[in-house]
Amino acid sequence: MPNVIAINAQASQSIIAAQATSDDMLLESIADGNRTSMHILYCRHNVRVYRFILRIVRDATTAEDLVSQVFLDVWRTAGQFQGRSQVSTWLLSIARFKALTAMRQRRFEDIDQEDVRQIPDDTDTPETSLDRSDTSAILRACVQKLSPAHREIITLVYYHEKSVEEVGRIIGIPQSTVKTRMFYARKQLADLLKGCGVDRFAA
Repeated sequence: MPNVIAINAQASQSIIAAQATSDDMLLESIADGNRTSMHILYCRHNVRVYRFILRIVRDATTAEDLVSQVFLDVWRTAGQFQGRSQVSTWLLSIARFKALTAMRQRRFEDIDQEDVRQIPDDTDTPETSLDRSDTSAILRACVQKLSPAHREIITLVYYHEKSVEEVGRIIGIPQSTVKTRMFYARKQLADLLKGCGVDRFAA
């Protein structure tokens, strides 16, 4: 009879080793059908991908469904990743495509833009209940008031710590356009924060 303790120890060592590997190495392993690597990549990035999608679709159930679709695509297409960007950038590119597709489908179902704006965002409820002295909460609330294009730029740069080059790849626009949008997004955000009593936008 096999030694169960030894087998469990070996499995634990394999998981620990996989957790220490880079995202690129995990993708190579996933391309070979390694489910443990897929699980680790999912655990490493699913929260970030979910939050990114949620800021676009503003619906928790839709965001959860899209996260599943994103990682299903990763499982199916891991071998196609060519390493031209960070794995996290690639994941957000897939996530953005799926989120925007979902939004287009929603509009196709006769929900116009005004209706979309009026859909309640449950994620804002805790923030609105916080004291106005909580700068972090005020910042998040002000970001939600930005235009979709400007909110997307701020989200990628400050919440996901993406460079101008990476943002350009994710959105599919020139770096010069990223910089221009970033300039106006910061200006608009600074005005919103000032109106809330916060004098300075700290990056």
